[in-house]
Amino acid sequence: MRSQPPEIARNMRTVALRAGVSTATVSRVLNGSGAVKAETAERVRKALKELRFIPNPSATTLKYGRSNTYGIILPDLTNPFYPEFLLEFEDVFVEQDHEVLVATTQSSQQKLTNTVRRMLMRRVDGVVMMASEVDTRAVEPILNQQIPIVTIDRRRAQKGCADVAIAFEDGYREAVLRLKALGHRSIGFIGGTEGLRTSEIRLQAFQQALAEAELRFEPRFVRAGDYRVNGGDAAMRSLLRQQRRPTAVMTVNDLTALGALRALHALGIGVPTQMSLVGFDGILLGEAAFPPLTTVAVARREMAERCLEALGKLQQNVGTRGPLLSVPVLLVERESTGPAPRTRT
Repeated sequence: MRSQPPEIARNMRTVALRAGVSTATVSRVLNGSGAVKAETAERVRKALKELRFIPNPSATTLKYGRSNTYGIILPDLTNPFYPEFLLEFEDVFVEQDHEVLVATTQSSQQKLTNTVRRMLMRRVDGVVMMASEVDTRAVEPILNQQIPIVTIDRRRAQKGCADVAIAFEDGYREAVLRLKALGHRSIGFIGGTEGLRTSEIRLQAFQQALAEAELRFEPRFVRAGDYRVNGGDAAMRSLLRQQRRPTAVMTVNDLTALGALRALHALGIGVPTQMSLVGFDGILLGEAAFPPLTTVAVARREMAERCLEALGKLQQNVGTRGPLLSVPVLLVERESTGPAPRTRT
């Protein structure tokens, strides 16, 4: 006969009986307390392993008032940046013995409201909100329960709420200076959806980078996209319909750059011989493009670590205004950028 798998224990009394200790001792070992003799702790750990003990998270929450679960709200999992960041986020939080509850909004206010309700039911210890463009009144129930919130790129903090910002200014500055060194003097920009604060922040960072490089900002070389491939394609085609074109184009994110690259290929414009192209985010797909995409890469793991740091500071006193932290970026130069053409295309 096939042997039956050992029963999974959920009751600390069972573990305590096996180890010959009290349930309080089992609890101390589970919580990493140093108030247990090494020999006793080893005996308890052996019993835990033999019984395949699984703690009851609900009981832990009721006893200590903490669930050890953190929520993360993402706007869109179809953009590779978000699942790639989520992998790092989960690694960082799990390394600290935290659970992660994931939700998406798809820019829907109703979906955000449902997500907030779900996280309150799970009694999360904190929330990271990347969907920063939605009406933040929807998350007021979280703040009312004194649960700390960390936003991404709102660049504002308030009572119970911190923010982690991506250093767009540094990234665009580094990219513009590199393009200038390659001989480019007319640099265009494909931005994000008009009217969004994050789009305005990135466009302003691009303008600031041009000013610091002593290059002229030309509004006719700017187009709005939608953070997606099709938006980048349409915006690049619009730029190319002009009699005078930029010799290089920077974009709001990598998906936009990939769309722009598709348009350039379709219209027979050589990259980088006739036009250089720079993305932003550093998604893995950019390296597989043809030619591989030059991009400003966001340090995803550091971004996750800053979120954890901000939550930790808020938890010390959720009644205070949260910190404003930032995440570094790095220019990754690949084959989509090269010397400016001698004659304008």
